[in-house]
Amino acid sequence: MPAVFSIFLRQYLLLTTLLLLACENSTPPPKALSVAELLGGTPAAGFQTANEIIPFQFPRDHGPHPEFRNEWWYITGNLHTAEGRQFGYQVTFFRIGLMPPSKALALNSNWNQHTLWMAHIALTDVAERQHYAAEKFSRGAPGMAGAIGSPLQVWLDDWRLVSSKGDFPWRISVKGEDFGLQISVEASKPMVLQGEQGLSRKSARPGNASYYYSYPRMRSHGTLRVKDSQYSVSGLSWFDREWSTSALDDKQIGWDWFSLQLHDGSELMYYQIRNSDGSTHKNSQGKWIDPLGKSTTISASDIELEPQAVWQSTDGRDYPTQWALKDKRGHHWTIIAPVKDQLMNTTVQYWEGTVDVVDQETQKIIGRGYLEMTGY
Repeated sequence: MPAVFSIFLRQYLLLTTLLLLACENSTPPPKALSVAELLGGTPAAGFQTANEIIPFQFPRDHGPHPEFRNEWWYITGNLHTAEGRQFGYQVTFFRIGLMPPSKALALNSNWNQHTLWMAHIALTDVAERQHYAAEKFSRGAPGMAGAIGSPLQVWLDDWRLVSSKGDFPWRISVKGEDFGLQISVEASKPMVLQGEQGLSRKSARPGNASYYYSYPRMRSHGTLRVKDSQYSVSGLSWFDREWSTSALDDKQIGWDWFSLQLHDGSELMYYQIRNSDGSTHKNSQGKWIDPLGKSTTISASDIELEPQAVWQSTDGRDYPTQWALKDKRGHHWTIIAPVKDQLMNTTVQYWEGTVDVVDQETQKIIGRGYLEMTGY
């Protein structure tokens, strides 16, 4: 990982470029940063940091937190047709504060450029071994991009995650050149507060943490388009919500994040933070969620992850697309990406895609989920 000052400088230059291009509706800016660099780094003066456990308030906390520098609304899912054709999808909205609210208010203009919005969408067609992705950028100006807690509305241009009734169902409407989604999602299990009652510490340094909650199992149905073909689909989705100002330490280079939905009604979320020397950081953690919705914290000592196969991108980066997982509950699984190339070849680059969970003893698929890998 580059020096902290270098990361901050590159982040500032990239965000300035993104804003100018977004304002001019120009072509996407050049690729420059990883997710870890964009959302990590040191605290910025004037922004709040996640230091202590707080009482979450809903639906307020579904909405934006401009007093923090970064936040995202993130939903992934595995969908299938009545005939069993499988698709994976991702929809993510990022809000990135360029200055704290106190400074922004001093500008006294609805058009001041103090917030950047970025959105990523993706679709994996498993049968065709194809992965499609698209991105958009905007400043946080009236009508262009934003978020509201009640009723839930998150949008960037015509890409939207909304609730018309103030609660479930939520509706996703996004479209790219080669694909599009019109999906309705509804929670079938209670919300889970990740970390310590929603405070997810990434290191021992105060403030290197996020506020983090999830809906780990959401019934989903709707339609999707792949080029000129339309499909009616149903399945399960996973919703993640985080906000923070500084999340990674200097020697932390990235993470491997697993959200797994098992056929027996249970779920596993675990993120492995990787250090620059290749070791796993002790603050790596997650949750085991039983079929009734009761969650148990998982620490780095409770789980073993070992890459078994890699896929190499055109720029020479090796992404593990098959993992062996063992945990203290006695689970021995293989987590396999059915499509190896699910690289988000966007301005901020990372690997994100659908995975199968295979029991090592029976060799049967016992669940599906999503895997995100950054910092490679």
